[in-house]
Amino acid sequence: MENRLTQAQLTRLVGEVERLSQRQQDELDRGQVQDILRELNLSPDLLDEAMIQLQRKDALIVQQRRQRWLIGGAIASLVVAIAGVTVFMQQQNQTLNRVSAEQSCVALAQDSCDDRTLSRQSSPELFYNVTLNDAPVGKKLPLTCDWVAPNGQVVKQNRYETRQIDTAVWTTHCRYRLDASAPTGTWQVRLRLDDRPLSDAKFDVK
Repeated sequence: MENRLTQAQLTRLVGEVERLSQRQQDELDRGQVQDILRELNLSPDLLDEAMIQLQRKDALIVQQRRQRWLIGGAIASLVVAIAGVTVFMQQQNQTLNRVSAEQSCVALAQDSCDDRTLSRQSSPELFYNVTLNDAPVGKKLPLTCDWVAPNGQVVKQNRYETRQIDTAVWTTHCRYRLDASAPTGTWQVRLRLDDRPLSDAKFDVK
């Protein structure tokens, strides 16, 4: 220990001595505790067991406090995680809600929009070509395409995922082979993003 102290060190030293002195006055030795127990007509023989019980209770209080901190931390982390997922889902939904169809048509070839008459006799493969606006770049879109016969029955449903989109204006298509037994009349094809309608088109089959 250094022999010379600064005024600040002396002040701290005096404070520490006072604290230890007060603690020593507050603490009772074993003999004093036994005397108090006798005055209360309690058996000093139970002192050791009582001390053990007190230590256990103190340890339990510390453990419960630690558990509450752990549980509180876990709940806080869970709340933050849920909030993060909620924000992410909202952003995803907003992105998907911006997607719209610019144009669409039924044709006999991919990426085509000719107005040929559709005949079931040749069993042609029909393409529903759709150009999307505000497509989310870097993502894939889950699409559903329903081919509806003149009687309103969905005779074919395409469920597919686009390739990774690399431009905000994006062309996609679904297809259906019209067989010779297909009913004649006005057909309809509908494209949905999840459960949200994007576009539809009618075409005649002869």
